[in-house]
Amino acid sequence: TVEGIIEKVGVGFMFAPAFHPAMKYAAEPRREIGIRTVFNILGPLTNPACTNAQLLGVYDRKMVMPVAFALQKLGCEEAMVVHGLDGLDEVSTIGKTVIAHLKCGEVKKFETTPKAFGVKKACITDLQCLSAQESGETLFKILNGKNGCCFKTDIVLVNSAAGIMVGGKAESFKEGLELARESIESGAAYSKLKSLVIASGGDLVHLEELELKYD
Repeated sequence: TVEGIIEKVGVGFMFAPAFHPAMKYAAEPRREIGIRTVFNILGPLTNPACTNAQLLGVYDRKMVMPVAFALQKLGCEEAMVVHGLDGLDEVSTIGKTVIAHLKCGEVKKFETTPKAFGVKKACITDLQCLSAQESGETLFKILNGKNGCCFKTDIVLVNSAAGIMVGGKAESFKEGLELARESIESGAAYSKLKSLVIASGGDLVHLEELELKYD
């Protein structure tokens, strides 16, 4: 089970349709409407893990504060709700990011930039992967420290920093970035990925093929 994997490895993946089967009845109406609606954020707000800390990306800056207050009412102790003003539903390295930070019972809103993180400003094409295979290899290279200092690594680091802060392991983005970078450089991040693949019955053979390819 996902619960068992999280207990064993410390990380897990929850496929939303498997945990929210009732949502399938809304799938067709959502396609017919053709625009983003409250259903786009219902999944994250109804997290089956019942976590008390959460990093959540939203598709519209107008949703940042309402979602943060919703998480507060749901009992979340610390959370960051983020929206990249370029349209990304994550902490952006393309431009400004609006963040609502729930902590100690208060929600504070602020904006930040790639420069504030100490990373170079990217373009959307710098971050895109054109296939599932390319995405998988890129993830492997980033977590295995084989990707070097590039735009894709930067956006992983800044979002990891946000997660590390929400998890109570860092007081600032700077500290979170340092911990994220250290995790990659020490091999801990890749070790965690490999443990997840093994525990979840993933494609270990393909992972080992990538190890040989990029050795």
